[in-house]
Amino acid sequence: MTSTETQVIQSGDPTDADWWRQAVVYQIYPRSFADSNGDGVGDLPGIISRVPYLTSLGIDAVWLSPFYPSALADGGYDVDDYRDVDPRLGTLSDFDDLVAALHGAGIKLIVDIVPNHTSNLHTWFQEALAAGPGSAARDRYIFRDGSGVEGSEPPSDWDSVFGGSAWAQTPDGQWYLHLFAAEQPDLNWDNSEVRDDFLTTLRFWSDRGVDGFRVDVAHALVKDLTEPLPSKSVLPRQSESLGAHPLWDREGVHEIYREWRNVLNSYDPPRSAVAEAFVPAARRARYASADGLGQAFNFDLLQADWDFGKFRQVIEENLALAEENGSSSTWVFSNHDVVRHATRYGLPRDPEGLWQDGKAWLLSNGTEPTVDVEQGLRRARAAVLLMLALPGSAYLYQGEELGLQEVGELPAASLQDPAYFRSKGAEKGRDGCRVPLPWTIGGLSFGFGSGGSHLLQPTWFGGYSVEAQESDPTSTLSLYRKALAVRRGLQTSAGLEWIDGVEWSLHFTRPGGWQSVTNFGAAPIELPDGAVVLSSAPLDGDKLPTDTTAWLI
Repeated sequence: MTSTETQVIQSGDPTDADWWRQAVVYQIYPRSFADSNGDGVGDLPGIISRVPYLTSLGIDAVWLSPFYPSALADGGYDVDDYRDVDPRLGTLSDFDDLVAALHGAGIKLIVDIVPNHTSNLHTWFQEALAAGPGSAARDRYIFRDGSGVEGSEPPSDWDSVFGGSAWAQTPDGQWYLHLFAAEQPDLNWDNSEVRDDFLTTLRFWSDRGVDGFRVDVAHALVKDLTEPLPSKSVLPRQSESLGAHPLWDREGVHEIYREWRNVLNSYDPPRSAVAEAFVPAARRARYASADGLGQAFNFDLLQADWDFGKFRQVIEENLALAEENGSSSTWVFSNHDVVRHATRYGLPRDPEGLWQDGKAWLLSNGTEPTVDVEQGLRRARAAVLLMLALPGSAYLYQGEELGLQEVGELPAASLQDPAYFRSKGAEKGRDGCRVPLPWTIGGLSFGFGSGGSHLLQPTWFGGYSVEAQESDPTSTLSLYRKALAVRRGLQTSAGLEWIDGVEWSLHFTRPGGWQSVTNFGAAPIELPDGAVVLSSAPLDGDKLPTDTTAWLI
């Protein structure tokens, strides 16, 4: 066994039409990435200024979370206008400049689209409130008369995802459905005007050069609201409903996405799309079909603790599903909705065997239990090498390339997430993973901008900054850069073959002789024959230490 970090000559690039199948996509939460004007909020010019950084990472695409006009009732996912830019973030001209800058660097752009609901400030919803019951304007949304005395009670006892009732009452007495915040009224996708308008939106951004779309809550658009509305006590579990739930994963949603696919395929190359659909693994294939969105997020690894058996099961199941429907799988460990995985992996296992999601730790303001930061980072580094070796596309969340920990100590007065307020503090929410990035070791906002930051950055952020890691060859940032460069050279066709024999390890080969070995056990293991191109931690002689991944050829 020999060791080297030399890069292998690239053996092939995907065609333009298939670029997304094995792409590395970097998610940017725009309000927390880079602030160009010192107002404490990240913006499009700020992202443009950091394109050289994105280029140095070696990513294939950026996924841009919502940048539309919004009152920020839900971090931008309450959209006032689907075909404009929030003036706090820039202009349409800035957006065009961003597309040009990314494309000039060879980076694709995927934008978020939020079709389940608008904001309550959207022109349509304001028209609906003014028009009154029974109007065509109200038919774009889901309005119902209430129950009880003079309609004073909600039409059903359904709960919002963010807590509290899923219904809000208007001044004239009617109620409207909102599966999320009250500021996010659900659209009525039985209305042809709604369907046509979103086709217009797809064309609007595609015409401006967008390469793909990430579809928020893709499984919620079509609903069965046949009266009488059932009580929540008799609703099936989402994970077991198989299309029978009145609100989630209805079969009719795929008719909508077939219409979308016709629009997306009218471009050369066709625009890509990926569904955020929280559905059983077997049902994700419908969203990822060739006549649908083409790809769907697989959150199974994100929702798995650091366990070799669970990881192997998830990988095998999802690769098989992708092969069945001709798509490619997606892999992700962190995003804007969950506790960062470098922190989750440093927390002890849940005593009841549930996924360690870190929510209880957040409620203690990041104090109980104590995070094993060294273990969490070590496992996060091993996890990313494992993920990047798998066939399919890998989604990275801004800051994970810095090994950034979750900010658990945010004071209640600074929180912004509606999940915290609607749950009355039963959940702390998602602000801890949305704190603006640290670019420099010091400064008012660690280089995020010349002013402060819209969420408080902790004093320890400077040690994780880009500046602190830039010239350190052992840093997590250096590991990501090396991994993406080497992956680009090793990547060929999709395919994976397991190699068994060493307990507590995941060992597989990819076409062209690329091997990946991850040690989940408590003791070092022997490495197979081959040259080590990269490892997530220093080797122990000729052995692979615990919580470490190595790539070999």
